[in-house]
Amino acid sequence: MAIPLAYNLRNLAVRKGTTLMTALGIGLTVAVMLTTMALVAGLQSVFTETGNPLHVLVMRKGSTSELTSTVTRPLFQDVKLKAGIAKTKTGEPLASLELIEMVNLPSVDNPDGSNITVRGLLPAGLEMRDHIRLVGGRWFQPGRSELVIGKSVASRFPGAQLGRKIRLARGDWEIVGVMDAGTSAANSEIFGDLNQLAAESNRTEALSSILIRAVDPVAVQALVENLEADRKLNVLAQTERAYYESQSSSGALFEYLGMFVAAIMAVGSAFAAMNTMYAAVARRAKEIGTLRVLGFSRAAILTSFLVESLALALVGGLLGILLVLPLNGVTTGITGNTFSEIAFHFRVTPPIMVKGILFALAMGALGGLFPAGNAARKEILAALREV
Repeated sequence: MAIPLAYNLRNLAVRKGTTLMTALGIGLTVAVMLTTMALVAGLQSVFTETGNPLHVLVMRKGSTSELTSTVTRPLFQDVKLKAGIAKTKTGEPLASLELIEMVNLPSVDNPDGSNITVRGLLPAGLEMRDHIRLVGGRWFQPGRSELVIGKSVASRFPGAQLGRKIRLARGDWEIVGVMDAGTSAANSEIFGDLNQLAAESNRTEALSSILIRAVDPVAVQALVENLEADRKLNVLAQTERAYYESQSSSGALFEYLGMFVAAIMAVGSAFAAMNTMYAAVARRAKEIGTLRVLGFSRAAILTSFLVESLALALVGGLLGILLVLPLNGVTTGITGNTFSEIAFHFRVTPPIMVKGILFALAMGALGGLFPAGNAARKEILAALREV
């Protein structure tokens, strides 16, 4: 015969102060874990949702990012001759030679300045990024010191606004447009004309990377293998999506640190739940004896007290979710592998909330198991004599 769940819920309600304090401790632990998971999920979504599956990124062999890569114009001409590359509207290979530079500007989170990626690209590069749309101003014109900024740059950097000028390389560049790249990393970048940026940066021959579009999914892998096998080129080729997915490792440190802190707090919360349940067992010794007299078995009592601990943990888990929910959709920035800021949104998703509840229940089970066993082992007469 099982003890009714209402019995446990009434006992939790009677001990409102203790219940609330223990649940709050569990809730704070869950909130720390969920905050970390929401941060990592938001950062990963930026990288995993960036990149066209038909795009192949070409960098110098041994490079870990576009910032550390160097490619030349003659190399670009050789790459464009490869079979399987799609064509532009004018019949030219759909390929873009690109240059990565950095500009440091004060941000809303860092008044001392954060790096922003500035990407110089050819008209074909804009054509290939057909998911990007203008939400203000116009596109930059080739041969001019003009820039188009991502919407995250516009929202997080007060000095980077439509119509204003920023100092870049050896001159002042005017911001003539604002672009919306959806959830991709391009929202945290600034676009400009490749040749103008290369001339201003004195890097007319030492560029960063080449982006090409394959004619179909089958041609993508063939292009990657062809480029990698060409010893004359000596390049690293990979899909654009694979490249950005590899960049998401910048959130690994935050994930490890967050989980480490959550684990330490979880031990404390489990002990707090254990103390609460031990106190409940000591205070309700006569109740336990009475339950045994009424015919409830040791297993029923053990289950009842364990369920009570899990109910307490469930309240804490729900409280932790409520504490974290306001973060959902909040924009922040982190310095990625390219040493520039990447803006992203915290993502408190249903799977993450489920993990928070399971984490809280695990703490409740750990904290309630020993007190529940202690309650189940009490002898009837000894329990009835306890004051």
